[in-house]
Amino acid sequence: MREPSCLGPSDVVPHRRLCLAADMEQYSRLDTRTQSAVQADLVRLLDEAATLSGLDRAAWARQPQGDMEFAVLPEDTDSTVLGAFVHHLSACLESLNARQAAQRVRLRLAVDAGVATGAALGHAGPAPVAVARYVNAPPLKAVLAALTSADLAVMVSDRLYQDVVRFGHPGLDPAQYVRVHVQVKEFGGYGWIRVPGHGPDGIRAAVDGISEPLPSADVPVTRRTSLSQHVRQGVAVGRDVNGGLNVGLPATPPQASPWRDW
Repeated sequence: MREPSCLGPSDVVPHRRLCLAADMEQYSRLDTRTQSAVQADLVRLLDEAATLSGLDRAAWARQPQGDMEFAVLPEDTDSTVLGAFVHHLSACLESLNARQAAQRVRLRLAVDAGVATGAALGHAGPAPVAVARYVNAPPLKAVLAALTSADLAVMVSDRLYQDVVRFGHPGLDPAQYVRVHVQVKEFGGYGWIRVPGHGPDGIRAAVDGISEPLPSADVPVTRRTSLSQHVRQGVAVGRDVNGGLNVGLPATPPQASPWRDW
């Protein structure tokens, strides 16, 4: 008799999906009864914002995690999430928090698009991992902590910013987003923060002073001196460089090219 296999099918085809994570600020400081109440508030907020935006929450593959919900959305989901959904979620939060004697709910929202496939414990793929890192990114936490009147801070991946926000979809203003570096555990990359009701200057002030990213091998290393060094090939160790070297005036790192693969 052939032994049963615990492995899933090997022909599962991964699909590019929109992934979303909503996390509550300072949830662990609440008592048990209040935690239960705000969990119900979070589900209701997401339901209401989706309904008002014309999105079908029943079609979302959702993973509740106490103070956070992670969800993989249907393949045909469009820029509505970054536009109408964020707008209505912010409005619903404002209405909820206007209630007297109610526990204030403040959210960090992260959105990315990429490969996501079902797995034994939920979902696998780079997009679910990236969303988890974005929603816990120090710059996003710093922005929500600094802008005390805000109820919602949103981070979208660089992929989504380049392909959706910057592309000029209606209702999305690229000028309202601020680019930040994200380094959480082994994950490193860039994201774009927007805070409904607040301009980019407030966001920049909140993230000012957070450690700068390490430059990649093909980006000029600029210093606050009259000259800059750009290693074309080889390795730079301390003040010594092995390989090709260009010396000249300070150079501005080139802009990352838009991602167009989803």
